[in-house]
Amino acid sequence: MNLRERKKLATWRAVRSAALGLLAEQGYDATTVEQIAAEANVSRATFFNYFASKEAAVLDPDPEERRDWQEAMRERPADEPLWDALTAILTGWCTSLRDRMPLQRRLKAESPAFAQTAQSFGEQFFADLREWVFSRTAQSDQLTVTLQLNIALAAINTAYQTWPEDEAFDGFLQRLERCLLQARPSA
Repeated sequence: MNLRERKKLATWRAVRSAALGLLAEQGYDATTVEQIAAEANVSRATFFNYFASKEAAVLDPDPEERRDWQEAMRERPADEPLWDALTAILTGWCTSLRDRMPLQRRLKAESPAFAQTAQSFGEQFFADLREWVFSRTAQSDQLTVTLQLNIALAAINTAYQTWPEDEAFDGFLQRLERCLLQARPSA
């Protein structure tokens, strides 16, 4: 990464950090793009060079995040059972959201507008995961593979939906591990 790219990434991260801090402190409706830009020491126009909206500042993946999760997928051993690989990848991805997921959940509860926008959160990750799953499995076993993938995604949703509001993020991860363990296909 050259100097210009590093500076752009640093600015992106500074704006994201400012947004997360202000939204956590003030809430979704009380926080403006102008406040986020001022906190990050950038102009309003610069904010919009990096993010389409204040929602995007919370929901968009870090520019290096996609590379990281794709690498995690590629690094799984070819002979590893699919369920074990899915468990490792999904747990790793959720763990990487430690700094945002609790705030995202709170903002969804506070703001119907944010909740509506947040419905598409994770689309790129899930698209990459599907592509990876189908690239490593035989075409003749599409039913089993699709079922395992959908069950694993249901495990994430179940862990998230049953995560109590007053429970720490580690509690969510424990729920996720429990859901994935209970959903594990029998050998």
